[in-house]
Amino acid sequence: MISLSAITAKVDAGERITDEEALFLFDSRDLLAVGELAAAVNRRRNGDRVFFNVNRHINHTNICVNRCAFCAFSRTADEPGAYLYDLEEIRNRAVEACAQGATEIHIVGGLHPDLPFDFYLEMLRTVKGVSPGLHVKAFTAVEIDYLARIAGLSLAETLRKLKEAGLGSLPGGGAEILGEAVRQKLCPEKISGERWLAVMEEVHRAGLKSNATMLFGHIESYADRIDHMRRLRELQDRTGGFQVFIPLAFQKENNPLGHLKRPGPGGVDALKTLAVARIYLDNFANIKAYWVMLGVKIAQTALAFGVNDLDGTVVEERIGHDAGAASPQTMGRDEIVALIRKAGRVPVERDTLYNELRTC
Repeated sequence: MISLSAITAKVDAGERITDEEALFLFDSRDLLAVGELAAAVNRRRNGDRVFFNVNRHINHTNICVNRCAFCAFSRTADEPGAYLYDLEEIRNRAVEACAQGATEIHIVGGLHPDLPFDFYLEMLRTVKGVSPGLHVKAFTAVEIDYLARIAGLSLAETLRKLKEAGLGSLPGGGAEILGEAVRQKLCPEKISGERWLAVMEEVHRAGLKSNATMLFGHIESYADRIDHMRRLRELQDRTGGFQVFIPLAFQKENNPLGHLKRPGPGGVDALKTLAVARIYLDNFANIKAYWVMLGVKIAQTALAFGVNDLDGTVVEERIGHDAGAASPQTMGRDEIVALIRKAGRVPVERDTLYNELRTC
């Protein structure tokens, strides 16, 4: 019989929990007990350290061939609000980030119907030209698949060219929910969950690290979340290429799912999801509370629920905010440090690849 005490004993013994046990944790009404177990797992792995980095987001275009039901960011080229940064605008943002002490530029955008593959190579070269020390984390698995198609190249050759131009790692976006039944309702035009995993496996084979995400709090069930995490856990067993798992809280404004009147995940759901992820994803070193979509207070509280990463300074995030995220557009380095200290944790500034730069 599954019980919280039995799961705790299993975790304490270093054994992997099953999907059924993860579902039991999601269904549990004892949020604090689940959180305490997640915190214990995290403490054994990371102590009291909480990572953050100084980074800058660049969402270079919102013009996209896809129309995902949860997205408030994408536009057609002739719609009001459509935009595309040219290389000079991208360079200026990278220069500004460098002056602010950023170690990472995070680039994701829409699947633009008209940009050639060379534009993306030049974008990488432009950012790297600002400072060779800037790490460029760019392009979701969905974007990589799209770039391979417009370039007429294999995934391996596409990644080789992107690496030569300056690509350092990948963010984890585009995963949403990997199970096909939900994915067909969320984003039928997007690559399948199986393809997303196949692209990421090729990314890891190319020697690039990536993140992994999950969009939660919309039409999916707990079982869908567990299925999603199981697929990630299995791929991580094979490649070890995922650096961090990031549950992304659904934002309900300005998108087609808004008609369902779903409020998005509340604080209890968000904290439980982060805690279960820490317990279930035993081969992931890091679990991130993405303050942009969770909100600053929930992200801070999550540090007591197994989380050991708060992302970074961000500066200019458009995708979540277009969908109604109420968080600030940026947080200063000192603000993040203070947030972590007030939670009784030790702030550690990292680079993109989780090398420790300094304890604050």
